[in-house]
Amino acid sequence: MPLAPPASAGQTGCTTVQVTAPGGAAVEGVAATRRPGGTVEFPQTPLSAPPPVHDVPAYCEVTVTLTHDGTDHVKVVVALPETGWTGRLQGVGGGAYAAGDFGAPFVQAVKDGYAAVSTDAGVRDGLDTGWALRNGQVDRTLLTNFASRSVHESAVVGKSVVREHYRRPVSYSYWNGCSTGGRQGYAEAQRHPGDFDGIVANAPAVNWAQFAVATLWPQVVQNQDGHVVGNCVLNEFRKAAIEACDANDRVTDGIVDRPDRCGYDPRRLVGRTVLCDGREVTVTRADADVMRKVWDGPTDERGRNLWAGLPKGADPLWLAGTLPGASGPGFPVAVLWVQSFLLKQPGSDTSKLTYQQYRDLFRQSVREYDAVIGTSDPDLSAFRRAGGKLLTLVGTNDQLIPPGGTLAYREQVERTTARVDDFYRLFLAPGVDHCAGGPGAAPTNQLGALVDWVEHGKAPATLAATAPDGATRDLCPYPRVSRYVHGDPKAASSYRCTR
Repeated sequence: MPLAPPASAGQTGCTTVQVTAPGGAAVEGVAATRRPGGTVEFPQTPLSAPPPVHDVPAYCEVTVTLTHDGTDHVKVVVALPETGWTGRLQGVGGGAYAAGDFGAPFVQAVKDGYAAVSTDAGVRDGLDTGWALRNGQVDRTLLTNFASRSVHESAVVGKSVVREHYRRPVSYSYWNGCSTGGRQGYAEAQRHPGDFDGIVANAPAVNWAQFAVATLWPQVVQNQDGHVVGNCVLNEFRKAAIEACDANDRVTDGIVDRPDRCGYDPRRLVGRTVLCDGREVTVTRADADVMRKVWDGPTDERGRNLWAGLPKGADPLWLAGTLPGASGPGFPVAVLWVQSFLLKQPGSDTSKLTYQQYRDLFRQSVREYDAVIGTSDPDLSAFRRAGGKLLTLVGTNDQLIPPGGTLAYREQVERTTARVDDFYRLFLAPGVDHCAGGPGAAPTNQLGALVDWVEHGKAPATLAATAPDGATRDLCPYPRVSRYVHGDPKAASSYRCTR
């Protein structure tokens, strides 16, 4: 790998640089601020409470403001470490309705020797779609920014700023994102295959037009069936499914490794008495019917599946339950999508949708937005020709974005492209929640595995992973799964990848 010279060799200090606007955009301003590094702390957000990042080198933060039609103002922020730069650029993805992240992942990239870049796409924070409408109509400029344009422009701007600052080009460029950030990574591979040499795109919200409506299904079911299932009963169904399918991977560890192969029928729980907030509740047939529909996923008028349901073993409360402190029922990302982009009535009540209204909205979402934000084009041939590498992790316990969508996309790519594993590998992480968390083993250095693949040609046969209880597991590339063979169930050496 070509390494960068010491950063001081090409630096001109933390000053503004000349930036050429990407095509279709204009530069409104460029500003530079020196950050002292050290221990960097972050405020708590509605989605996370990141721990501090220590031993961060001082860095120059360059903010470039772009516009496309004079009404949007897009910030692209580039962080340039004063010492330890490896010649690499890392793009940092967003989450929910945030297009980027200037917090812990951004600063961690600097600590790890990357020049970091992220963008706000001219929109607001993660659970705010106040930008969606202008004069009662969808703001197509901002939607285009959020969907794909701003990530591409951040790659162009990031490389330009690095070249001007260090007086040398980027050696390798990487994308690192999950959820919305995962979707953005797929958008880059599909639409701008030359932007990044390697892409980590985990738990990707591909097929956004379907996913963003599908995850409202559990609330529609409970409203239309006239039966709300309490949180503790939902949890009992989850525990029962885990108990029934836990040993499918030949070891009992509280994890369903392949929810799509778990045949547990929720009617088996009918009649059982559970303790809910100090009182005994008997599970009913109505409870089981709701749970079955939540697991099966949304259907059309003829009972045909529209999209994947919640995986068995995943926490059902986010989509089907009542969350403490929530402003209303339903997964916020789905509620906001329906309110702002489909009904075009912010704050409208989505809890009373009928089955027919829901299905009409599902079709409307696909019809109006799939081409804009679907990120579902299976043709990755240009990315392959560019030499790009795509690495994706999906937790089988993903409680927010059902894994079935990503698995279906991967299968579509295989139908259109030969030898997909040569450039695109998908790994299932049994027991891992959305992006992180859960009892399962998560990769310890996924980005490092991607760097080895891009720069040294070492394709990851497995991903080393560690669980919260210290157990280790080598995650397997899809469609292979990890199966216990013999020895210590908490040791990776006791498992093998099989189909």
